[in-house]
Amino acid sequence: MTEPRLRDAVRALVVDPGRRVLLVRFEFPDWKGWATPGGGISPGESDEEALRRELAEETGLDEFDLGPLVWRRTHLFELGEWDGQVERYYLVRVPEFVHAPRLTWEELNDEYVTAVRWWTLDELEATREQFAPRRLADLVRDLLASPPARPIDVGV
Repeated sequence: MTEPRLRDAVRALVVDPGRRVLLVRFEFPDWKGWATPGGGISPGESDEEALRRELAEETGLDEFDLGPLVWRRTHLFELGEWDGQVERYYLVRVPEFVHAPRLTWEELNDEYVTAVRWWTLDELEATREQFAPRRLADLVRDLLASPPARPIDVGV
């Protein structure tokens, strides 16, 4: 049995002063749901460089201080030449802003991104939408109450 080919990826838990979380909607052929913005790390990029590129592309966010690494996740799924990815999630606290992706919607759709929106904790807990990680509402509630001292594995 061969080892899965896993892509390194970074994601941001973008939180504003109103404790809203910015999420992107993905519509893959076999899964549709909401996840934190982010994506694959290009060769030679640091986590911070990749996250700055991804946040600008998907949300228009350029100016931010990178917070701590709070979550980790390994997720197996078909992704072109990859069998999945190893994700690192960073907390990014920002002032309130209107998201305006740098990529066109056609470019975002090519990456399976179909929407971007802010979510309150109450909305996360009340909706029937799917999230990645699956228990995102519980994870966000815990994080907003007390960020972990060390990164935690959040599962699928």
